[in-house]
Amino acid sequence: MPVLRHIVAAQPKHFFRIFTPNITNPSPFFFKQFFFMTDIGTKAKNATLESLGLQSVLHAHWNLTADELIQKSIDLNEGVIASNGALAINTGKFTGRSPKDRFVVEDENTAKTVWWGRVNIAFSPENFDKLHQKMAAHLSNKSVFVRDCYACADANYRLNVRVVTETAYANLFAYNMFLRPTNAEVLEMDMPDWSVVNAPSFEADPETDGTRQANFAIINFTKKIILIGGTAYTGEIKKGIFSVLNYVLPHERNTLSMHCSANEGKNGDTAVFFGLSGTGKTTLSADPNRALIGDDEHGWGESSVFNFEGGCYAKTIDLTSEKEPEIFAAIKHGAILENIGFEPGTNTPNYADNSLTENTRVSYPIHFIQNAKPVSVGGSPKNIFFLTCDAFGVLPPISKLSTGQAMYHFISGYTAKVAGTEVGVKEPQTTFSACFGAAFLPLHPTQYAELLGKKMRENNVNVWLINTGWSGGGYGVGKRMNLKYTRAMITAALDGLLDNETYHTHPIFGVAIPKNCPDVPAQILDPRLTWRNAHEYDQKATELAQAFNQNFEEYASQASPEILAAAPKMG
Repeated sequence: MPVLRHIVAAQPKHFFRIFTPNITNPSPFFFKQFFFMTDIGTKAKNATLESLGLQSVLHAHWNLTADELIQKSIDLNEGVIASNGALAINTGKFTGRSPKDRFVVEDENTAKTVWWGRVNIAFSPENFDKLHQKMAAHLSNKSVFVRDCYACADANYRLNVRVVTETAYANLFAYNMFLRPTNAEVLEMDMPDWSVVNAPSFEADPETDGTRQANFAIINFTKKIILIGGTAYTGEIKKGIFSVLNYVLPHERNTLSMHCSANEGKNGDTAVFFGLSGTGKTTLSADPNRALIGDDEHGWGESSVFNFEGGCYAKTIDLTSEKEPEIFAAIKHGAILENIGFEPGTNTPNYADNSLTENTRVSYPIHFIQNAKPVSVGGSPKNIFFLTCDAFGVLPPISKLSTGQAMYHFISGYTAKVAGTEVGVKEPQTTFSACFGAAFLPLHPTQYAELLGKKMRENNVNVWLINTGWSGGGYGVGKRMNLKYTRAMITAALDGLLDNETYHTHPIFGVAIPKNCPDVPAQILDPRLTWRNAHEYDQKATELAQAFNQNFEEYASQASPEILAAAPKMG
């Protein structure tokens, strides 16, 4: 078929895979349809690259398979294959996000809606356009990789995304982390809802480009483009789209965007888990008796909780098959390992090696997790868990929150860092992150909290505060809560076994503490009773309450009376 071969050679590779399966004697009708579809597809895709200023790229690799991208990465010396089959790469200078170099374009559409300040740093439309043009010029005569994908597993909220990357492994990351359309859906994605251009080798000039330094991640809500340059850390791609959804869904769709994990019980009941690093969010939501909806980013719509993503991006530092068997087993062919070390002289990963960073990671499609739900959508939640690792031993191991308290603690997003969790941390440090993800919130935190309260009332949801940290004293004196007891408390809440329990009120934080919980010693439920010296407990509780109140001063001016009334009381 010399004519057909000539036609196919001019088309993006995925068109050949879609339209020419096992064809040996094509009919005239086939040729007519093939010409028609490839012509439409090529025009649409050229139009996309032109709209991004990328019409001069040397070659655009469209929607390569995972296997093809892995091979490209090896051919381009971007990474190596580890002993477990995963692609291992090094992201260079940046092994994590750079929050101070994340910008949002301030224009007539965003000036009065975005929460401006240290989280959302304003960037001018003029500087964005100039930087965009410079990036396009930088990518001219270079090969790029283009990925058609989407976010939001519930079709009612779907956001089509086109990711253009300079490296093959970053395109594989987009394949793993976002939802993967069918071939037929790819054909329908003429122009995406949002585009991401990722060029690690392009560095900005702060003096002329308006950036802080050479690296940047800039979101333009009007043009619906994210520019990422000067950094090869793939998490910027993932969190860029998460930030977009944190604006679009609450602002335009009355849908709560959440930095959380979610799972579903055998009876179809959905549970949502919020928590910062070190609180046990991944461990506690990975329940073998419940199907995983997703591990990091979700939306709560009119009647559903849905995963934004199609993959998982898990930390691997000190990973073992005993501690995290699901994650350990998911690291195989198709997964990407970032910035890990190896056993000397081998390609065997050494997950204890933090020589490059504590933030070692693995990216893989969610179906690599054995108990992942095939379609990452559940119903509205029955129970929500706020997880905190309180290193001061003050908060109860489980307590029930009123709607006002839930909104207050949601805005607070409290946990404590302890020695070993972060470089330089030697003593426990209070940490607050609004809505358990302040770095990704384009809107003021109170807007998300009010939406949470509204949905709690509409769906009669229970919200529980779970302390996975210390009991009987603070870090260095007391002991960390037994994981077995924490699991038992969460199971009791999920099974409704605490619905008719007797509760008493914490004198400072005002939360409701159950007097009994199945399979948990009653004496550990009230934290004050676990301390040898009750007076010392009261002092520490007052200190923590002061920290909560001081942190909340930033948000108080826009908080409702109901939220303000839920603050800790100090006598």
